[in-house]
Amino acid sequence: MVQRPRRLALLSVLALVLPLAVTGQALADPNNNSPAKLTRAVTLNGVLRHLDAFQSIADTYGDRAAGRPGYQASVNYVVSRLNAAGYSPTVQEFDFPYVEDNSELLRVSPVPRSYVRDSEFTRNNFTPTYEGTATGPLRPVDVMIPPGPVANSSTSGCEAADFAGFLPGSVALIQRGTCGFNVKALNAQAAGAAAVVLFNEGQPGRTGLSTPIGDTPGLAIPVVFATFAAGVDLSLLPGATVTVKVDFTEETRKAWNVFAETKSGNANNVVMAGAHLDSVQDGPGINDNGSGTAALLETAIQMSGVKPNAKVRFAWWGAEEEGLLGSEHYVATLPQAEQDKIALYLNFDMVGSPNHFFGIYDGDDSSGTAPVPIPPGSAEIEDVFEKFYAGRGLPSEDTDFSGRSDYGPFIAVNIPAGGLFTGAEGVKTAQQAALYGGTAGIAFDPCYHQPCDDRSNLNLTALDVNADAIATAVITFAFDTSTVNGVRAPGKSHGRAPQGSAS
Repeated sequence: MVQRPRRLALLSVLALVLPLAVTGQALADPNNNSPAKLTRAVTLNGVLRHLDAFQSIADTYGDRAAGRPGYQASVNYVVSRLNAAGYSPTVQEFDFPYVEDNSELLRVSPVPRSYVRDSEFTRNNFTPTYEGTATGPLRPVDVMIPPGPVANSSTSGCEAADFAGFLPGSVALIQRGTCGFNVKALNAQAAGAAAVVLFNEGQPGRTGLSTPIGDTPGLAIPVVFATFAAGVDLSLLPGATVTVKVDFTEETRKAWNVFAETKSGNANNVVMAGAHLDSVQDGPGINDNGSGTAALLETAIQMSGVKPNAKVRFAWWGAEEEGLLGSEHYVATLPQAEQDKIALYLNFDMVGSPNHFFGIYDGDDSSGTAPVPIPPGSAEIEDVFEKFYAGRGLPSEDTDFSGRSDYGPFIAVNIPAGGLFTGAEGVKTAQQAALYGGTAGIAFDPCYHQPCDDRSNLNLTALDVNADAIATAVITFAFDTSTVNGVRAPGKSHGRAPQGSAS
């Protein structure tokens, strides 16, 4: 790896567009140097002011997704608040593969229904991929419902004979199995299909979404892939009028990470805390992840006058929703010597879910569910959060240490990590409802990755509690990282805890 300064590819905020006007703000109290003092300073109203600003941005631009104007405005807002608090924030630019998908799958009549993109259907990734729209009567092609007992039982669309009696201009409903997706699509086109809906076969492990790939020379009709459930739903009304649309944009665009550091603290012992700033496309992203972003921002503001023992580096990541791209870029371009200075990383992604539970990343893997190696020291981070909830007489529970959010790139290079999560598309159990309140049998966040993830899509009690939990963890490690890496005083480093030392 080429050695370079620690501030990698950092841009002045002046290079960004769409600045937001903000009022001045006095520096935070330098005595906010303990969990009790900082949690009093980090108020729910302070967090909500930031969320109101993010909602206003989404109202103006349609969303806050990376590669779009609403994300640039969100970056500018965070930078402006950090400047007002006395920080010298920096912005790291990176390129990413931007995809904008406007594909559709509709049952026009009878019983009109719009199927949910990236949940119930997805576009194909054939070579080449045909973009276009077609409407016609739906014709199931040799489908097996219920499915056969084993995978690849269905031969739907694999042979020209499957299309005997097929009416040209119809939309072919074809089931996965036996032959390639591209073979099925080209056979349907040869039979005169106006469009194709491929759907999953239905056996365990073959019910959700897949992305059709393969060479399709001469493909000239739109093709989408649907879940088994969506395919069954369509099959119940053969002859229904269906519209299939494939419409997308792929290009390289820019996104940004935002950083702010305390002026004081041991630069060889860095505590990092981060949250992703971007939303999904076509959604405000107020719980996911305005909640983590706003709580971290308010914590940084209220800590701006504090003189910690460790250097504290706050981070707001770009393009997380595109695959952790901002945090991956940061870690990948950080020299090994600078990686070694990071004592630990704290991640806050969705901390105010409306049907919440209090989840703590399972740093000791006591649940035995971690699909990734857990760096030593992560268990000690989990302990801090567990003690916080216990100290308030609140329940909490493990949530999978899966690497699915921006801590993933950090644990991949053996940096201890931890964080909080209040739930996404998972369904709340009766036991959880008894512990936390809310409604069993529905998602923790029914608006996850949807346009309704707006300012109303929050549990304010959970958000208030977790803002305090974030402040507590950050200030705790800002003054003492010894449980994680053995560093007890400024300038005195004992290195990373050895493998196997985490309890």
